[in-house]
Amino acid sequence: MTENSLFGPLTPLDLIALVVLVICWLAIGWLTEHPPAHRPSMGKLMESYRREWMRQLVTRQPRIFDSAMVDGLRQSTTFFASTALIAIGGGLALIANPKPLTDIASDFAFAQGPALLWEARIITAVLFGANAFLKFVWSHRLFSYAAIAMAAVPNEPDDPLAYPRAAQAAQININAAKSFNRGLRSVYFALATLSWLLGPAALIVTTLFTTAMLWRREFASESRRALLENKPD
Repeated sequence: MTENSLFGPLTPLDLIALVVLVICWLAIGWLTEHPPAHRPSMGKLMESYRREWMRQLVTRQPRIFDSAMVDGLRQSTTFFASTALIAIGGGLALIANPKPLTDIASDFAFAQGPALLWEARIITAVLFGANAFLKFVWSHRLFSYAAIAMAAVPNEPDDPLAYPRAAQAAQININAAKSFNRGLRSVYFALATLSWLLGPAALIVTTLFTTAMLWRREFASESRRALLENKPD
């Protein structure tokens, strides 16, 4: 009966769970990047700190610390991009042969379903992983651009180009961080999507839990409270 439905093996509850997943992913991403003016997110607070970092760069000599910082950020993006690529490969291998999963699921009555349903669930997680990989790769590229822009900042603070170029480097750095954060959110929701293997109800619960966790980290964490003190202009 499920296989002959309009949406193939997906039941109405599966479709509701999928819609909830996509809406929560888009909503928390938009809210994080466009928070209310009276309650900035961690990402928004870090933007002001990144701009302050580039202003301090102008007068800091030598700039070894700054280059080490950018190198560390690039290494983080490389690590997560590699991890996402490995996860994508594992997901594609399961799509090609979902039998190990269906064999395990046969022990749980609530998690049973046709092979096509399992493939749809795995594909959804793989798509989130692919999006994360692309965001991490672009973030890595942008951090490289930021390093070049930082190197172009004149050594003399009195140079009329010093602060404008520092501001340009800060903006590229901010864009790189945005792409990195988007990749991380995709990883979080890819992990949440794995609960779909236990059924659509599990997906709804883990999606809401993941969204609440991300909201708390962005808007109600102790780290955010620490950043609010002596925040740069």
